Amino acid sequence: MLYNSIQETVTYIRRHTKIRPKYGIILGTGLGNLVDDMEIDAELPYLEIPHFPVSTVQSHKGKLVLGTLSGQPVVAMAGRFHYYEGYSMQQVTFPVRVMRFLGVEKLIISNAAGSTNADFEAGDLVVVRDHINLQPENPLRGDNDERLGPRFPDLLHAYDRELADRALAIARKEGIRAHTGVYVALQGPNLETPAEYEFVHRSGGDLVGMSTVPEVIVACHSGLRVFVISVISNKCYPLEAIRPTTVEDVISVAQAAEPKMRTIVRQLLAAEEPPVSR
Repeated sequence: MLYNSIQETVTYIRRHTKIRPKYGIILGTGLGNLVDDMEIDAELPYLEIPHFPVSTVQSHKGKLVLGTLSGQPVVAMAGRFHYYEGYSMQQVTFPVRVMRFLGVEKLIISNAAGSTNADFEAGDLVVVRDHINLQPENPLRGDNDERLGPRFPDLLHAYDRELADRALAIARKEGIRAHTGVYVALQGPNLETPAEYEFVHRSGGDLVGMSTVPEVIVACHSGLRVFVISVISNKCYPLEAIRPTTVEDVISVAQAAEPKMRTIVRQLLAAEEPPVSR
């Protein structure tokens, strides 16, 4: 059933664009304006795409954008889905499955996250090198379809080291404050308690959020190379540094940091070999 739904969605998208994307991009909270840097071939509202959920989160535009960025063919999600919105993990990650069958080979994911590392400040960028999954469900639970990936995917190299190193080199060259870190995924939608921030810190987490890990798991299951970059939206450690935070605060910080993230993603793609015309 899932495989058939994926194929129906892929067929619909291909009827509306000539782009055959090699990169997939998931744009997180306050980070959707990267599409302004694209040469757009097609914009498809999620409401019109077969089997797609609809994003309900403030600042998420809710459309699939296909075109080129830095000379590379891309498909970008302007708005993602979250488990806390009431969707199943299979629904949350369905677009990643679709991207793979559209031809995507590398997946770039962005998000906004709270810092549980005392050295990370609001507005800093973090290239994710690993994760701890504390969400209550797994998108691979249930029968496995070998056409989509193996029963027991190995996440030893879930985050592509080469892409991460190149991104950090770009950040250094551009004078952008960036770190590497471990992302901890919780269910949400509430922000964490001080005790939970302390727990995340002590467990080895540098930043905490409510997304990303399900998409990474399915991307690895699908054989995609993955690059994740986060903007620190609020400082959550040490505990005395915590301040009350609203969604408007998160969006404001993410939008202020967005130009730095856009610079890194554009240059990351520009360094790739251009696709061969056929």
